[in-house]
Amino acid sequence: MQKDILNRYLFDNLHARGELVNLSQTFQDIVAAHDYPLGVKQLLGELVAATCLLTATLKFEGEIAVQLQGDGPIGYLAVNGNNHQEMRGIARMASESKATTLKELIGKGNMVITIRPTNGEPYQGVVALEQETLAECLEHYFEVSEQIPTKIWLFTDEETTQIAGTLIQLLPDAGEKEQQQADFEHLCQLTNTIKPEEIFSLATEDLLYRLYHQEEVRLFDPQAVSYKCSCSEEKCLSTISQIEPSELESIIAEQGSVSMTCDYCMTTYSFERPQLAQFIDGTTH
Repeated sequence: MQKDILNRYLFDNLHARGELVNLSQTFQDIVAAHDYPLGVKQLLGELVAATCLLTATLKFEGEIAVQLQGDGPIGYLAVNGNNHQEMRGIARMASESKATTLKELIGKGNMVITIRPTNGEPYQGVVALEQETLAECLEHYFEVSEQIPTKIWLFTDEETTQIAGTLIQLLPDAGEKEQQQADFEHLCQLTNTIKPEEIFSLATEDLLYRLYHQEEVRLFDPQAVSYKCSCSEEKCLSTISQIEPSELESIIAEQGSVSMTCDYCMTTYSFERPQLAQFIDGTTH
């Protein structure tokens, strides 16, 4: 199985589409700067895979953020991505926990999906985390907000070095609704037989053949998935520009510089007074 790619495919005769994502290095890069407990790492991995699948269902250019917020040990879990399948993610712990399930880790909360197209107005959807698994919560999101029958499967290996996900979605069609639903359920039953060791080890073509060898599957060119943090000096300076000049002077007097650390990649950006002169006294040095 080739890693860090997303595959899209169509079932030509069944009015349905599918996706398959398999990540290794991308996810390792996302968690490298953090020491997350196993359960947190697994849930974050699932959310990364899910965001890849979700992004691929949307025909847009821009950015997407999928956030889980609750009153459990994880106060905040987020993955940011874009149409180029460049991903980053973070978990913020409210308290230590060895929990492993969605409800134990997030508690009572919501999933917030924010889409920011390059051209056009932002869109935000909110769904309560009332199902047992992240996959089921995303399926509920599609049911409520998109009215599109969708089934999602998410996987992590035992060492949480690899994550994967697959999706089956009914295509909007003017055909006979009962037959469409029957086709969708047929594909879901076939996909439900997938085993974690298969999705992590088999080549895409071999896996699709094993699952759907009696169907006509059209596989498109794969899309690479990678880790990319969007932090920068420019964004830090933009944030610093909102701080009162007197407060900036006070920080520099006490610490010698103004520093900001990215929560995602833990990169620290440090700025001394000459770099901040434009914000303090309106001049550039």
